[in-house]
Formats: sequence, structure tokens, C-alpha cells
Amino acid sequence: MSGQNTGSSGFVDRFEETVIAVLLGLMTIITFANVVARFAFNSNILWALEATVFLFAWLVLLGASYAVKKHAHLGVDAIVNLLPSAGRRVLGLITVAACLMFSLLMLKGAYDYWAVFADLPPTSGRWFPTGFDMKARSQSFYEVQDVPMIGLFSFLEDLINYGDQYEKLPKVVPYLVLPISMLLLVLRFAQAGVQIWSGEADRMVASHEVEDELDEARARATEGENGGEK
Repeated sequence: MSGQNTGSSGFVDRFEETVIAVLLGLMTIITFANVVARFAFNSNILWALEATVFLFAWLVLLGASYAVKKHAHLGVDAIVNLLPSAGRRVLGLITVAACLMFSLLMLKGAYDYWAVFADLPPTSGRWFPTGFDMKARSQSFYEVQDVPMIGLFSFLEDLINYGDQYEKLPKVVPYLVLPISMLLLVLRFAQAGVQIWSGEADRMVASHEVEDELDEARARATEGENGGEK
């Protein structure tokens, strides 16, 4: 168990956890600053609400794939526990297949929605990609409502906006989380499927109440063995 947080896997875990913590911290700081500005100075940070909404969206969407990797989603496994080991694995693979299908559809929709803001062609086909729609109208000039332009993203003006300056943050930036999060979700479900196929797990999500009870039972058993040795 201790080796799970070492090497490249440990680095990825720490990176994801750091990103999630930073997003949560920024939400807290911006909200607190806006409250102080409103009640102490009778003012208002105009872009605070919109920025918090974007940060919350990033937090939720990135957190969803991270929770799949950590088996942290809520699950009800009362029926699964009644099945033999082989049955649990089969049901687990069926569950992973359904989740993969859903996340792939979401990935297509997320990319198509974001692509027009990035001056990229969305995919054609209603359900599954059949190519790229080169006739789609670019919306790279679309901006958010309140968040001001950040100098860090000024390169986008020449890259996708044909040299025109942005007054507000272009939508391509906050909406980038859509394809990224859906791609991560696909990868996490695929990893869960590999774990079940290889026998490392027999289900995608286990109820945490059962996990806690098993941990307590193991702890009591270990304490009993240590007491017997004494």
C-alpha cells in the first residue's frame, strides 16, 4: 500500500490534489474578498461571482475523474455482494463499459462545444465522430461577461482572434476544462476496467461503509494477534 504514492503515480496524485486545493483556495479568497469589499467598503468586485462559478466548475469536473481513480464516488453494492467473485467481476466490467460509453459521448460533446471558441473545427456526426465540420462558424471572439482579460493569455489574440484584442477573458480559457475533464474521465474508467479485468478489483465503486467495517475488522484482528503473542 505504501508504494501507491511513490514514483510517477505519486507525483500525479500530488499534482491533481494540489490543483484541486488551489481551485478551492482561490474560490474562498475571491468570495471572502468580495464580502469584505461589499460590507466594509460598500463596493463590489464585479467579476468575483463569475470567476467563482468558473473555478467551481473546474473543481467539480476535475474532481469527478480524480474520485473515479480513488474509488471515492458513492456506491451501493448490496446486490454485488450477493454474487460470487466471477459474477462481481462480470458486473463490474459491464458497469465500466456503460460508464466508458457515457464518458466518450460526453467527450465528443465537450470537445465540439469548446472547439468553436478555440477556432477549431468540431466533429461531425450526431452521436459518434464521423470527421470534422470544416464549415462550422468560429466563435473565438466570444468573451466572458465580467472577468477581465489576463495578460498571461494575450498570445491567444494572435493565435485564434486574428490580432484583435480581448477586453474580457475569452471563453476558450475557462471552457477548456470541458474536454480535459472528459478525457480524464475516459482514462480513469479505462484504468478501472483494466483493474477489474486483471483481478486487482472486482467492482468499480464499493460502499465506503463496507470499507470502513473491513478496516475495523482487520484492525481488531491485528490487535488480537498482537495481544495473543504477548
